[in-house]
Amino acid sequence: MITLHGFPTSNYYNIVKHALLYKEIPFQEHLIFTDNDKLLAVSPVGKVPAITTDEGVTLSESSVICDFIEEAYPDIPLYPESATERAIVRQIMKIAELYFELPSRRLIPYVFSGTQAPDTLKQEVRQVLARGIPALNQLCQFSPWIAGKALTMADIYMHYVNVVVIGCASTQLDWDVLAEIPGMKEWNKTMTQSDIAQKIEADRVANMPEFMTHIKAQIQAAQPK
Repeated sequence: MITLHGFPTSNYYNIVKHALLYKEIPFQEHLIFTDNDKLLAVSPVGKVPAITTDEGVTLSESSVICDFIEEAYPDIPLYPESATERAIVRQIMKIAELYFELPSRRLIPYVFSGTQAPDTLKQEVRQVLARGIPALNQLCQFSPWIAGKALTMADIYMHYVNVVVIGCASTQLDWDVLAEIPGMKEWNKTMTQSDIAQKIEADRVANMPEFMTHIKAQIQAAQPK
């Protein structure tokens, strides 16, 4: 059985978890936070998520894991059959990550501390988001799913990217980023209402107190003695 390593407050962890649940792949969860030496045994750079396969092989990086489970468990596909259409799905995922998730992630420390990010940082984040918006406007179909008639890995990826965009960029920048892409908010609501997404959200909420305790311990450890 696959073991999924990480923690439920991580959106990247939840991308993989959603894909595993959608594809009905049996797995077990191993709760482990970053800054844990044991994580290095399954993730070379100490990031989550990571998985241990049925064969005992460890893999990290969410996009790599998603590709692996698609190839290893093809019965319920999350990528189209056409090579071109698969590339489009991956293109949407990459743009969502580089131009939506990663810039928004820079604001996470300020969200957790309840403070406002510096104006210079906010401007930098705005500039990157402003590059991603027209790209996603061009690529996303919402007919009814992001890449067309079938739900794909791009839908799962984008949904959990949006968790960070909504929680960080939209609040810190006072900007309804998703509204800049027609159809995105309605599609995101549909994704949120799925049974899998609701289970993952419940697990995220349940894990939050333990996660915040871990974050506070990290902050205290980093303070000068």
